[in-house]
Amino acid sequence: MSEPIVGKARLYQRLRAYSGPVVAIVVTVVALWLFHRMTAGLRLADIKDALGMMSRSSIAIALLATFVSYCALASYDIVACRIAAPGKVPWHNAALSGMSGYAFSNFLGFHLFTGGVVRFRTYSRSGLDAGEIGQVVLLSWVGLWLAFTAVVGLALLFDPEGVSLLRIMHASADRVIGFAIIATLVALFFYAGPQGRELRLLSWRFPLPPRGMLVLQLVVGVIDLVASSGVLFVLLPADAQAGPALFLTVYMSAVILGSISHVPGGIGVFEATLIAGLGLQGRADILASLLAYRLIYYFLPFFIAVVMLAAAEAGMIRGKLAARFVGPTRTIKAMVPLVAATVVFISGVILLFSGATPGLPGRLETLEHWLPLPLVETSHFLGSLVGLALLVIAHGLQRRLFSAWAVAVGMLMAGAVFSIAKGLDWEEALTLALAAVFLLLSRRAFYRRVPQRISSLSWEWLGLVTLVLVATIWLGFFSYSHVEYSNELFWEFAWEGGASRFLRAMVGLVVAAAALGVATLIYRPPPKSKQAGKPESDAIAAVIAHSPDTQTNIAFLGDKEFLWSPDGSAFLMYARSGRSLVSMGDPVGDPEQVEDLIWQFRDMADHEAMRAVFYAVRPDNLPVYLDMGYALLKLGEVARVKLEDFSLEGPKNQEHRYAERRAAKEGLIFEVVARKDVPAIVEELRQVSDAWLREKGGSEKGFSLGRFDPAYLAHFDCAVMRDSRHGNRIVAFANIWRSGGMNEISVDLMRYLPGASKVLMDALFVQLLLYGKEQGYRWFNLGAAPLSGLADHALASRWNRMATFVFRHGDDFYHFEGLRAFKQKFSPVWTPQYLACPGGLSIPQVLLDLNALISGGLGRLIGASSLKPKRRRQRMKQVA
Repeated sequence: MSEPIVGKARLYQRLRAYSGPVVAIVVTVVALWLFHRMTAGLRLADIKDALGMMSRSSIAIALLATFVSYCALASYDIVACRIAAPGKVPWHNAALSGMSGYAFSNFLGFHLFTGGVVRFRTYSRSGLDAGEIGQVVLLSWVGLWLAFTAVVGLALLFDPEGVSLLRIMHASADRVIGFAIIATLVALFFYAGPQGRELRLLSWRFPLPPRGMLVLQLVVGVIDLVASSGVLFVLLPADAQAGPALFLTVYMSAVILGSISHVPGGIGVFEATLIAGLGLQGRADILASLLAYRLIYYFLPFFIAVVMLAAAEAGMIRGKLAARFVGPTRTIKAMVPLVAATVVFISGVILLFSGATPGLPGRLETLEHWLPLPLVETSHFLGSLVGLALLVIAHGLQRRLFSAWAVAVGMLMAGAVFSIAKGLDWEEALTLALAAVFLLLSRRAFYRRVPQRISSLSWEWLGLVTLVLVATIWLGFFSYSHVEYSNELFWEFAWEGGASRFLRAMVGLVVAAAALGVATLIYRPPPKSKQAGKPESDAIAAVIAHSPDTQTNIAFLGDKEFLWSPDGSAFLMYARSGRSLVSMGDPVGDPEQVEDLIWQFRDMADHEAMRAVFYAVRPDNLPVYLDMGYALLKLGEVARVKLEDFSLEGPKNQEHRYAERRAAKEGLIFEVVARKDVPAIVEELRQVSDAWLREKGGSEKGFSLGRFDPAYLAHFDCAVMRDSRHGNRIVAFANIWRSGGMNEISVDLMRYLPGASKVLMDALFVQLLLYGKEQGYRWFNLGAAPLSGLADHALASRWNRMATFVFRHGDDFYHFEGLRAFKQKFSPVWTPQYLACPGGLSIPQVLLDLNALISGGLGRLIGASSLKPKRRRQRMKQVA
């Protein structure tokens, strides 16, 4: 494999891993810079005064519009469930899922992750599979985009000059474009028909719902768009309320840009886009309106969702209300760690922002009579550091760590005390205390007592913390923009010295954040402990000796850890990759211990904040994995030849006879080298292996496949093919796996010298099957044919259809179809094997972890796939 290709692939992976945090930081910094330009000359006191002058009627109308908007958001899911899974989801479950999903995703951002998790948890309990849930999520967005498209089309058609953002050409040309948009929508409705149809665009296929449902989604989308934009519209001053077409267009543009910016909630991006689009720079009342809009439309629904979740956790909702709503609410209890992390993160933001803004003078005067100034200064400084600590600890809460939970509760209570001591900020202290109460109610969700550092951050989370610190520093300089800065200001200690306290806290935060970044950069987790003793320990060998399956011999490879049953009669072998603990097959040993070991492995992974994944499992234990709620993905089929029926006689075995006779004619001799004699020929085997790897343009695999390792090969007998015409040199070899009870025989590594003979591998397999039959074994295991035997029906699962497509069209890279055809020549019995893993959004990450474990990562996959077609074309040219 080409090293430059692998290097480029790894560089691409790293760039992708860091691109998200970098983009979010850049976008937020740019948004804050625009804010700084747009708010030049404004003071924080002006914004507070503008908030106090808002009319109660405007706030009441905004609250009513928020209620209407979230009812429309709930209707998205009700309509989508009626289309994708008619009759499966009760309307109140779909409504609660829609409201909760949008409450979380609007506030947190990352709509696919947060809203998608809520919907997956809710709808999977109603019997929907991953494909149906994906359709619900997709269809729930259709109404919004239909409404936006309709608004843009109507704006271009009737008032192109009133919408400056949409001025493309001359007004007449804009009207033509608007008419084309509206005509396309009308044509789409007619194309859908009364029963619905499939829309095809190039290679994309999208199922269109029936016309009536499509119109209903459009109506719901328009209601949502008008209501959500109306919340902000009524909060704006009268002279800033632009025309409906302009305002709706700017509002939707701000929402879309905020969604795609990767910034949580689109904060900063939404405000900057709306202020620039409406031309409202330099006005304190506009910033006050935007702040009120955030509180009413984003924070209030999120707060209600959190309260409902806490009430469900504490069992406070009872009676008929519980029967109807608590059931669906409990389906999203898996969101508790994410919600708790968000609550703690927000608490940290509150402390940081509070430390960057002036205290209320009246409260400071009261405090002056009760506390000494050094205590107030210290509380202010420590309160800001506690805010930063809460941002970090929130990451540990997301991983369900008990240590993070305990520290967070303590930090929240300490932050509440500091809030009182630094400025009698009782509202802030009450918020932190309520956050601590929510954590106390959610105690059972944080059960992982593993030795993980709660300060160990991912780069994405570190980027998020950086965003908050940048916003805090900007807010501090904005709040004290009227103060003349000097070196003496940093050392000034006074009751009126809010700017000095901010500067000292800022320096402490920057130093702490820099230390955190350096620690994240240089920290490497300690290596995971392997199994006690060597892989060839007597206990492992004893269990393998009684196993009817040859695949268990992969335990001798030495790259796995082992989970043992209490009596030592069975084990489960596994390895770590990413956030997955991957079991190699089902447990090995006493059948009565198998189910217990599977559940023990699941519990162990859960307590280590990992995913339990079961790779290449057989049909026997599928009910256990289904009881876990796992998704089952068919990986392919294993070919096994019944040896008592195998012979070289008869017309159907003519190809086998030809391979045997041709090999004998070419001077090829089959031999089985005993285990004790393998070390003597290992260097000759290495030459064959290296030549085979160079020809294939690949590298050694692992985990489920053996690799060329003298210590590993020394455990087995070895079948070789010698070339008598060239000094009995070895031209092919395969190490032999044997099961217990003479049930099965198989091979692992199968390697040969390129160009030695066209029938070399056929002849080797024929001789191996004859040898196994002579030894008295019942079966010969030919190994797996990946992605074979999958259903290719229109109603099959999406995984089956996708894998079938890869099986048919991926032969340029991996010989899927050719491999199955080769094994089919021996008339085997095919047995399916599966991957059992958490479903939904976890499946793509599980597949990436598996690829990294078996093939060495995406870099090797890209490198190998880019070389093989080239080599094949070269061979075709040689033949021509």
